[in-house]
Amino acid sequence: MGGAVIAAGLLLVEPALAQAVPAAAPPLDNSGALTRAMGTLSGNGQPLSLSLQILILMSLLTVLPSLVLMMTSFTRIIIVLSLLRQALGLQQTPPNQVLVGLALFLSLFVMRPVLDQINAQAYDPYGKGQITIEEAVGRSGKALHGFMTKQTRQSDLKLFQGLAEAPAFRTPDDIPFSILLPAFVTSELKTAFQIGFMIFLPFLIIDLVVASTLMALGMMMLSPTIISMPFKLLLFVLVDGWALTMGSLAGSFAT
Repeated sequence: MGGAVIAAGLLLVEPALAQAVPAAAPPLDNSGALTRAMGTLSGNGQPLSLSLQILILMSLLTVLPSLVLMMTSFTRIIIVLSLLRQALGLQQTPPNQVLVGLALFLSLFVMRPVLDQINAQAYDPYGKGQITIEEAVGRSGKALHGFMTKQTRQSDLKLFQGLAEAPAFRTPDDIPFSILLPAFVTSELKTAFQIGFMIFLPFLIIDLVVASTLMALGMMMLSPTIISMPFKLLLFVLVDGWALTMGSLAGSFAT
């Protein structure tokens, strides 16, 4: 996700880049894409000093986690995995680090077509000096825009379109990121909670059966969670729950 995420991060600084890069920029060399992007930020065409380049890079890195969370499949996946852990009655198993790592690598799998498109159409040509930074950022944004549009509900788009008092969009490509991003996040939250509800149902039935059985036996002082947890774990293992969960999550994203 490295080059693709960097290209996505450049979306936030595209206006500044467009104003800073001279109109008659010299031919692009074969140096690193990120270094060259920061080196052309100087208004007089001279490369920025090392300290300013480091400052810009550190500022960009503070934005990247938000981009990974809000512009990819990570949000839906981590929420579903967290709800699954709660449905099983487990407090810290798997640990948060395991869930985040699992969600991150599953996000890489889901986002693979988009990342390949960004790498082939934007990052790789820019690294070879074939296109300018503005064109690379535009191509990267178009790839992410297409992925987010497919996952966003029309009702959420209309909601934020109305809040922004924006005119009707003729094509999905006309939707600006300022409207698409909150609509995409809202849709992801809705979908994640819908999947979480379906996951909770079988485990809730087990909790009800165990609680009713203990009450009928007069064992009201015994916590139903202690008895139901082994049965829930057994059910989850028998149905190959992790494979079903991962497969369902990966298949829930429109391509």
